[in-house]
Amino acid sequence: MSQDLQKIEDTIKESSLWEKTKELLNLHFDFTKDISISVKDVLVVITIIFITTLILRLVLRVLTKKLPEDDKGKFNVVFGYFRWLIYLVILLITLNGLGVNVTAVFAASAALMIGIGLALQTLFQDIISGVFILIDQSVHVGDIIEIDGKVGRVEEIKLRTTRAVTITNKVLIIPNHLYLENSLYNWTQNGTTTREIVSVGVAYGSDVQLVRKLLIQAASSHPNVLPEPEVVVLFDNFGESSLDFKVIFTLSDSFTANMPKSDIRYEIDRLFREHNVTIPFPQRDIHIIGQTKDK
Repeated sequence: MSQDLQKIEDTIKESSLWEKTKELLNLHFDFTKDISISVKDVLVVITIIFITTLILRLVLRVLTKKLPEDDKGKFNVVFGYFRWLIYLVILLITLNGLGVNVTAVFAASAALMIGIGLALQTLFQDIISGVFILIDQSVHVGDIIEIDGKVGRVEEIKLRTTRAVTITNKVLIIPNHLYLENSLYNWTQNGTTTREIVSVGVAYGSDVQLVRKLLIQAASSHPNVLPEPEVVVLFDNFGESSLDFKVIFTLSDSFTANMPKSDIRYEIDRLFREHNVTIPFPQRDIHIIGQTKDK
């Protein structure tokens, strides 16, 4: 009998505890006339934020898995800004799902985001482009790139801009959003070596086999030209005033290609003079047809 009474008392205590817990969970805090939040709502929000944090960490780990350590730091900074934005959106959606009237907050947030977006549109484009560069690794420090007709060696990649040094040793600051608007040529993505071309024309009637031999000699003798792949000469075209040739060779540093190409042109001119090969200039034959009138 005493055991039954003890069980009844325990049940009453548990029921009382549950009722008190329910009362505590349903306790509301009124911030404004339209916004009232209960303790249960707060616990739900905390749980949702915790789950969101775990998902964001997983996403961050996946996105930065193949990034170098330096780029991971840059990406984490940008991801941190977007993370707070995601938290804000999740918070508002969760509160709205719990029945909290957040219409006014949604309206104010939307208006604020639109205003900020319009004011900082280019900045956001630069940052987003910088994130894309870090993720897909399309450009690295040391790469030689050409964009919008400008060529430079990349010295630093930031979230908003890419800094490169031109052949004339000028600093080229490229806003990252230009990568979205223009075609980017990465001269060295396939390797540091590049194939370069020097074009030349010779007079009609020249010994084309001799010309080929001299062009190969001029390019191969330069110390900066790599032996492999071998130098190639193309008979490019029968031009209006000349037989057009291209000599193709490989350099280890295309950024300074102008100097070796200039040296090779000097050597071509010397060899052509030595072997009496003529580089013609454009010529035009003018025929004048005159009429005489009898007086």
